Amino acid sequence: MNKTASESVALVQQVHAGVGSQSTVQVAVCPPFTSMGTVSEELEGSQIALGAQNMHQESSGAYTGEVSAEMLRDLYVTYVILGHSERRQYFGESSKSVNKKILSTVAGNLKPIYCIGETLDQRERNETLEVVQTQIREGLQDFPDSQVENLVIAYEPVWAIGTGKTATDEMAQEVHSFIRKTLAEIFGENAAETIRILYGGSMNAQNASGLLSQDDVDGGLIGGASLTPKPFCEIVQAALALEG
Repeated sequence: MNKTASESVALVQQVHAGVGSQSTVQVAVCPPFTSMGTVSEELEGSQIALGAQNMHQESSGAYTGEVSAEMLRDLYVTYVILGHSERRQYFGESSKSVNKKILSTVAGNLKPIYCIGETLDQRERNETLEVVQTQIREGLQDFPDSQVENLVIAYEPVWAIGTGKTATDEMAQEVHSFIRKTLAEIFGENAAETIRILYGGSMNAQNASGLLSQDDVDGGLIGGASLTPKPFCEIVQAALALEG
């Protein structure tokens, strides 16, 4: 919940100027709903994709304050972040309730970015892999095989979000590798290799190269570092350097 419509456009303009012309690393921005229309217009014709921060599972109806897949698609939205830890913490969402949104997303020709991750207490109790596996299986129940290429997973250790703490490169790789193994059990190894798994716990310009160089870390879900253009563009540049 940051940036007015005009502030969002200004940020996107600077991001586009900084990294918008490259094509080897995909960049997407996910502004608040109030900024979606103006940002969509600003991104027209660019290589930067547009995403939303949430979505309701129903296509329409008496759900005051909610937004549907059709509404987002009409604004040329590609991605929808679902199951973010803040949605789970503050709005009572669970993997099972998010599952309905995920299925509605792909049915509405949008691509879900499904967020999973453990709390500090769960990590200290050595429950990380169990928690992550449960979230994957519950959140992706009945997910159609035909849509696997449109699925994105974001591993966001809750204890590392907005805290400045970051999983070490090795910690991130361990969980990402386990996530891919779990996805392979569900969809098959070949399909699992096509699913992008993002790291979403305080990635910044300083730690991006190390995290992104891990075999199973395919990108980043950037929070605090995306609120100003310079650090965000530096993360993209770090990814570009690894691609090169």
